[in-house]
Amino acid sequence: MSSRDRDPDGRPRQARPRDALGRPLPHGSPGGVDPIDEKPLPPVQALAEAQRLLDGGRAFSAHEVLEAAWKAAPEPERELWQGLAQICVGITHAQRGNAAGSARLLARGIGRLAPYTDLPPHGVDIRGLINWYEAHGDAPAAATPPHLTVS
Repeated sequence: MSSRDRDPDGRPRQARPRDALGRPLPHGSPGGVDPIDEKPLPPVQALAEAQRLLDGGRAFSAHEVLEAAWKAAPEPERELWQGLAQICVGITHAQRGNAAGSARLLARGIGRLAPYTDLPPHGVDIRGLINWYEAHGDAPAAATPPHLTVS
C-alpha cells in the first residue's frame, strides 16, 4: 500500500502544503495557503468562492473549487464548469511563467464556454469572460482577474 495520503474511500489526497500558486511545499513548511475543501459547493457559492480566490491572486485554488463543481455537475453543465476551471488553470500557468501552457488552457476553457453564450447558467458571464480573454489572453497574469458572473 502506498504511503500517499488517502481519503476514507481510498482516493489519493494531497496533504502537502501549497504556495499561493498551487506549487507543493515540503511537508511541514510554514507559509502555505489554506487548503481548499474538496467537497463541491452549490453553483452560486462555488462561483462566489472561486471569484474571491481569483481576486486574491489564488487562481490555482479557484480552479480547485471549480473542478469540484465540474465533477459534481449534471451532464448538461459539465463543459461549463470544466471550462471555468481551465481558465483558472490558464491563469495559474501565466502566474508561474508558462506562457505556452497558459495560452492552451485559456483557449480550451473559452472554447468550452462558447456553447453557453446564449443561455448561461448560474449567472456566469460568458460574454464577459470571452471579452476578457480577447483583451488579456496574451498576458493574463498582468490583468485584473476576470469576473465569473454578471455583476
